[in-house]
Amino acid sequence: MKKNNKFNELTKEEERVIIDGGTEMAFVGEFVDKKEVGDYLCKRCDAVLFESTAKFDSGTGWPSFDAAIENSVKYIKDVGSIEVRCANCDAHLGHVFYNESMTGKNARY
Repeated sequence: MKKNNKFNELTKEEERVIIDGGTEMAFVGEFVDKKEVGDYLCKRCDAVLFESTAKFDSGTGWPSFDAAIENSVKYIKDVGSIEVRCANCDAHLGHVFYNESMTGKNARY
């Protein structure tokens, strides 16, 4: 994966989530119901993280994917879960959950 060291400007709320590891409120993000074909990029550095073919409706209020693009994310053990971060810029992306049986891949990012 090509490293991008130039970061996009973030709003205060985006910084709270992406830099500080906060959680976006459920059902309010612009990508929850998005169905367009294409790639989903890191808000901080524009690295390609997920393909739209991996997106599914989990009913949780956050955009959900059952697979990340290979080598695009890194995993960090968190208390009781696994945090997911952009492999390029270390942006907090959320968590990955396994064994929920929502898709055949049995993962929810």
